[in-house]
Amino acid sequence: MPPNRRSGSSWLQVLSLLLALAWAGIAAAAPAQVPAGPTDAATAAAAATVGSTPFGVDPPRIGVVTMEPGNEFWERFGHDAIVVEDGDAVSYNFGFFDMSEPGFVRNFIRGHMRYYLVALPLARDLASYREEGRGVTVQWLDLDPSQARELAQALAFNARPENARYRYDYYADNCSTRVRDALDRALGGEIRNQLTGRSQGNTYRSESVRLAWPAKWMAFGFHLGMSGYGDRPLSRWEEAFIPMRLRDSLREVRRSDGRPLVSSEQVLLPHKLKLPPDEMPRWKTIALFAGLAAALATAWLGRRRPRLVAALAMPYWLVSGVAGAVMLYLWAATAHVAGHGNENILVLSPLCLLLLAGAWQVVRGRAAPRWFRILLWVVAASAAIAGFLKFLPFRPQENVEWVLLFLPMHLALARTFDPKR
Repeated sequence: MPPNRRSGSSWLQVLSLLLALAWAGIAAAAPAQVPAGPTDAATAAAAATVGSTPFGVDPPRIGVVTMEPGNEFWERFGHDAIVVEDGDAVSYNFGFFDMSEPGFVRNFIRGHMRYYLVALPLARDLASYREEGRGVTVQWLDLDPSQARELAQALAFNARPENARYRYDYYADNCSTRVRDALDRALGGEIRNQLTGRSQGNTYRSESVRLAWPAKWMAFGFHLGMSGYGDRPLSRWEEAFIPMRLRDSLREVRRSDGRPLVSSEQVLLPHKLKLPPDEMPRWKTIALFAGLAAALATAWLGRRRPRLVAALAMPYWLVSGVAGAVMLYLWAATAHVAGHGNENILVLSPLCLLLLAGAWQVVRGRAAPRWFRILLWVVAASAAIAGFLKFLPFRPQENVEWVLLFLPMHLALARTFDPKR
């Protein structure tokens, strides 16, 4: 099947984490505004334009085009591609996927996504970015003639329909890391050697939340749905899963003889949209006061109107339980490694679903069942364990905000319906 959709670096990642929170359905995986891509025939023709060129005396010019983040949630991480200019400028874009292929939704849920490399005219690739007001820059690379020819031929070969597909990983093997790896192979490993031993302290979590921050629901979805997998400091090589980080790193890469890899940089389209923050925003204080305020209100109202508190708690337990159940499913039955071992399952426990039956009895004016009272304390203790884990050096997950936000509420509800304990 021909690839017929284009994405940024990580929009499917966002949907997977939102799935973990039960905030989005599978239908959200097909945003109508994603532009259609080329057919197999067009892809083959564009690739053949480069692949059949003899690359004689004048080698092709190689550049990296970087697209700034957009306003839509699937555009938040930006995008990039390799451009080969040899008469015509051809963009080699690793960000295509085919929603019409058999089992697409099943593979999406399980984390077995297949992406494509597509070759298309650069002007066509840039058309949608011009309409959206997203900035685009190109970095022209100072490659040896043989390196430029070999890279162009390798890309043309890779873009053939029988070679174009690859197993997509949100962080380790995405649209941007494919660009990085293709350049590194052409340079004999020079890029990796210079970037692997250096770090700016960024993590998968900090980069994801930072870039998603203009859409708060998306940023909180990343923060809540990501496990400790996302909290290890990244090398400059690893943080190149973000196209803009790769662009920054390429500016610092040197050839073996000391000359810069980037010979020139050109703005193809001006950026007209607001950029994301430079650092991941912190909200521990806000979470603490919000959690305490909700707990105090629950305790005060619980002494006067326990049936009302039970009614108000039912949606809270429903959302918490569904979120925990889906996070458990993603951990146990999918390849979404960014959500495996998520300690937030202790804060939003699947056991909350069992509390609904007991809460309904309280709403109807009956006494709270004994099992209901015990389960309330089990749920509260589970959230307390998540807080205790923050003191252990081998549990690096950054989820203090969620503990501060939800633990007081769990304790207040347990105390309301089982005051003797």
